[in-house]
Amino acid sequence: MTEIKRTPLNDAHRALGAKMVEFVGWDMPVQYSGTMPEHLAVRTAAGLFDVSHMGEIEVRGKDALKLVQLISSNDASKLADTQIHYSALMTPQGTFVDDMLVHRFHSEYFFLCVNASNIDKDFDWIASNAKGLDVEVKNTSDKYFQIALQGPRSVEILQPLVDIDLSSIKYYWFKESNFSGIPVLLTRTGYTGEDGFEIYGLPDEAVKVWDKVLEQGQPFGLVPAGLAARNTLRLEAKMMLYGNDIDDTTTVLEADLGWIVKLAKGDFLGRDVLVQQKEKGLSRKIVGFEVLDRTPIRDGYPVFVDGQQIGQVTSGSPSPFLKKNIGLAYLPIDKATIGTEFSVQVRGRDIAVRVIETPFYKRKK
Repeated sequence: MTEIKRTPLNDAHRALGAKMVEFVGWDMPVQYSGTMPEHLAVRTAAGLFDVSHMGEIEVRGKDALKLVQLISSNDASKLADTQIHYSALMTPQGTFVDDMLVHRFHSEYFFLCVNASNIDKDFDWIASNAKGLDVEVKNTSDKYFQIALQGPRSVEILQPLVDIDLSSIKYYWFKESNFSGIPVLLTRTGYTGEDGFEIYGLPDEAVKVWDKVLEQGQPFGLVPAGLAARNTLRLEAKMMLYGNDIDDTTTVLEADLGWIVKLAKGDFLGRDVLVQQKEKGLSRKIVGFEVLDRTPIRDGYPVFVDGQQIGQVTSGSPSPFLKKNIGLAYLPIDKATIGTEFSVQVRGRDIAVRVIETPFYKRKK
């Protein structure tokens, strides 16, 4: 039996009374005060998440850019030093090995943040595609903690604790900084649809950083937040969840992520399939929907179009901020237009839902 892994903040979560659950092999906090208050705190003030279970893979060497270009759909040659982008880690079928954030330190050093459930698989895949290249691929996931401070008051909370002007870090850029004497990497990224930062550092320093941010943020309404609120927040923002909304059976175009596909950059894994799909047109696409009554819709519920089951809900939940029930599902392309109604089966009952524009929630700039 595989031993459950713990992040460096495990004791801190228990001391705060977090409800702990097993999540992809990790002992993680699912909630502290409850999904609803944690979710709303992030939308209106700030929330603090332990995301140290996420994976980090470093690619270094003369051919680092060449490798990143081969394995991913986005164009890493367009990244400036200290810039980040979202990308797909590709299969030859045009589908997802994973989705990831690509951080460029310089042309010979890229830092990839990948999903906790996929760390070993991703590392093996990237390393297998590095053969014959002048590059070193390392799984450095154990060398970092990762904490996410998310919400409109994030800058006010974090600024007194660091030695750089946070307004100098634009969205999807990063800087190395000193956090109350502790060296950290600050990235202006997140998985909530809000402004905020992800803080990386050495595991031994995790508790100090966590405690200081919580203390500093208390007057601003900051709360610790768990996996449940992280999930409802990312769904409102229509951010994909690997294993639910995307996987190795869904192409990047079907997942409505054409903006991270840069066909003009030259060859990459799966490019031919995506070119064909673009030329022929998609047969299906992921859509967002709202429920037309008050019935909550959950992941995995069967989806019916014209009386035929055509799939299942990939993500579904009550939306705490929008106060309605929402979800994502793949629909045949002729049914994927805004306003189309279809049904989701809930305990044998057909519940009417309607395709709506996404993201469901977009923060005011």
